[in-house]
Amino acid sequence: MIQREFTVFQSIGWLVSMKPYDAFIQQLEQLAREQPHLLSVTLSNIFTMRQIGTKTHGDLAEVAMTMFINQFLSGFSAEHVGKDLFRAKAQEEDIRVVNNTTGDTFFVSLKAYGAGPLQLSTDRDYQMFPALKDALGKQKQEQSIQGKTLESLWKTSTFEKFTARNILSLIYDERKQKCNVLVFDFERAKEEVKVIKLEGQEKRRKHSVFVFYDINNNYVCEVRYGDAKSNALQRGLWTHTIKAERYFRSITQGWIEYSKNEHLIELFSHALIANSEVHTSALISLKDNVSKLKETVKLKKLADK
Repeated sequence: MIQREFTVFQSIGWLVSMKPYDAFIQQLEQLAREQPHLLSVTLSNIFTMRQIGTKTHGDLAEVAMTMFINQFLSGFSAEHVGKDLFRAKAQEEDIRVVNNTTGDTFFVSLKAYGAGPLQLSTDRDYQMFPALKDALGKQKQEQSIQGKTLESLWKTSTFEKFTARNILSLIYDERKQKCNVLVFDFERAKEEVKVIKLEGQEKRRKHSVFVFYDINNNYVCEVRYGDAKSNALQRGLWTHTIKAERYFRSITQGWIEYSKNEHLIELFSHALIANSEVHTSALISLKDNVSKLKETVKLKKLADK
């Protein structure tokens, strides 16, 4: 018993000493491992929203994951702030998370994408591409960025926060009905990038992009596009969940199956034309169900002690 309490104490101490976002991810991963049905149900409901609209699920994913954190992730609380801050152009992140043990507050950017290209940042101030272009101009042959020029690039104000992005990616394969929760390892990417190449229309691209490669010429990520007038939802820092798979950490320990919830679509269609009195009544049942799910988490923790 004493050994068990000491081990738990060590674990708590380790979580407190971790970076705020890393501690959050570690606990989310633990919950996904111990109670996989909670995340599976939530993801199934999120991706079902694609039947309403191909972009709808992204917005609702922010709301759903905020609630998920508040209800199931012990020691953390969250607030959905994405739309207010994004429309005000203050920042890209969607969810404010608080570690109730340490008091640390941090923001998480949620990405709900299909398997393949994944946007990590919109680069709303249009700084990345010009910075890379300037770095390229300092190279003698102006074909790629590497060596000391690459080292200097990481120290610029534009790229110094490269490893500080808190991005949680909900990735789905609609054809196979599988999904994955991924975290891009920015630290590893930064360490292993050895060359950045400017690639253009010779590869059938409409716009030129800077592509980051490791020492074995494997794709890591890229920065799009070369025009400040280009769509902010298309330019910025991108990667690829398949080509750059080795730079991702799977919170769900790999791909998991999800299913479409047809009842949820029907619920939404009726809710949108029903009055608030009915919503109040339905909410009671929904809260009761969530409370029962929370109880399974508590019982699991008690059983482990």
